[in-house]
Amino acid sequence: MSISIAIEQVSKRFGKKVVLHEIDLQIEEGRIYGFIGPSGAGKTTLVKMIVGMDMPDSGTIHVLNEKVPNLALLQEIGYMAQSDALYAELTGKENLTFFASLYKLNKTEMKNRIAYAAELVNLTNELNKKVSAYSGGMKRRLSLAIALIQDPKILILDEPTVGIDPELRLSIWNELLRLKDEEGKTIIVTTHVMDEAEKCDFVAMVRDGVILTRGTPQELKTYYGADNLDKVFLQAGRSHS
Repeated sequence: MSISIAIEQVSKRFGKKVVLHEIDLQIEEGRIYGFIGPSGAGKTTLVKMIVGMDMPDSGTIHVLNEKVPNLALLQEIGYMAQSDALYAELTGKENLTFFASLYKLNKTEMKNRIAYAAELVNLTNELNKKVSAYSGGMKRRLSLAIALIQDPKILILDEPTVGIDPELRLSIWNELLRLKDEEGKTIIVTTHVMDEAEKCDFVAMVRDGVILTRGTPQELKTYYGADNLDKVFLQAGRSHS
């Protein structure tokens, strides 16, 4: 199995606060990898560095065998930030069209990708409304559609289902599993919701900028003698402190 993302000895501080400390991770192609942990654990900083939006103070990150940051890689990475970066005065369709225009898509591909992404997040009937009229959940769904617009090899989703109703959350996860299984996409999801963590192939539990433990959900539950990942997190945290 080839490695999509290699993170080696990555550290980052903001002022005196250590946000990440000597992170080592290898993420295989065609897997869903969850970064699990509370707010402020360092998850968002780590995914921003994988995308190339932030730089580590030390250590290196390679994505698809290229060192980041690397502008050419952005064609291959779909990124959904924790806060929605949308143009409120444009319609949903205009937002999708704008972001699609940043990538190497011909007109037919662009039309098909916009239709697919809008359908996936259940926004097809809302595309002609201005984003300023969207609810918070609709904005999250549009952000997810934008992350998928160029058919990226790697999908990085920072808290993707916050504010989304349970039924749609389930359909989004079903699509993520399909993208992994049928299209071989590598997907990173940050979340603090443990039932979402259970759907990941591998999880890394992060707290205070360090990885407490990592493995498949089943491996971790077996190792810590726990029947759910909440208990794993608590035990791993105790043994690390």
